[in-house]
Amino acid sequence: MSNPAVVESAVGVQSVDRALRILEILARSGESGVTEIAAALDVHKSTAFRLVATLEQHGLVEQVEGRGKYRLGVGLLRLAGATSARLDVVQEARPLCKQLASATGETVNLATLNGNSALYLDQVAGPSALQPHNWVGQHIPLHATSNGKVLLAWLPPTDLGDLLGRLPAFTGSTITTKPQLRRQLETVREQGYAVAVDELEVGLTAIAAPVRNAHGDVICSMSLSGPTFRLPAERVAEVTPMLVEAADELSHRLGWGVR
Repeated sequence: MSNPAVVESAVGVQSVDRALRILEILARSGESGVTEIAAALDVHKSTAFRLVATLEQHGLVEQVEGRGKYRLGVGLLRLAGATSARLDVVQEARPLCKQLASATGETVNLATLNGNSALYLDQVAGPSALQPHNWVGQHIPLHATSNGKVLLAWLPPTDLGDLLGRLPAFTGSTITTKPQLRRQLETVREQGYAVAVDELEVGLTAIAAPVRNAHGDVICSMSLSGPTFRLPAERVAEVTPMLVEAADELSHRLGWGVR
């Protein structure tokens, strides 16, 4: 006897596959009617209509007025724009991250806010980093990392409140109360950078600084990380101005402060 959950999952995957094929059909043809789409997918017209209607609801396709046909919608531009913006930041950041990694010997990362976590966009390992963990594409908690604290620090109070849910402990040094985290975020805003020592992992220290766009919004963070034994307080004080300078330079390249 078939497992209902497995059957439902298979149907869901099939629907996603068909929806993606519809986008490909419209990308090739420019415009297509439901009848043509159904024929291309080899499905009943009602099935094709439901799929198209769902895509239309999300702005991924739109109906051509008076012609009964569909074309790709502006919602795809929004998604593509978000991806393009991230790629632009990574491309602009890469030479600066390489310079910083070379000058300090440590690993440099670029991260952005993604839902209720931080998403690593890029990483450059310095000469002192032996087989560093590759964080690119991974999500990390906001409250236990220097990148996360920077991304939280400049959020509007309402957005910050929505993101601050449960604060799990990863080590004995992790901040686990909202009042304590809010106080630290005030410090981050005042000094212009964040530090996390042994908060995500024992033995890992990281410093992060904000990267701004042309409007002054903090769109990502640049961080420098390495073993705590190699980044004691004196060394952190030494490399932090270098990190802040690199993050500010990236911000200027993205239009911040340019008149």
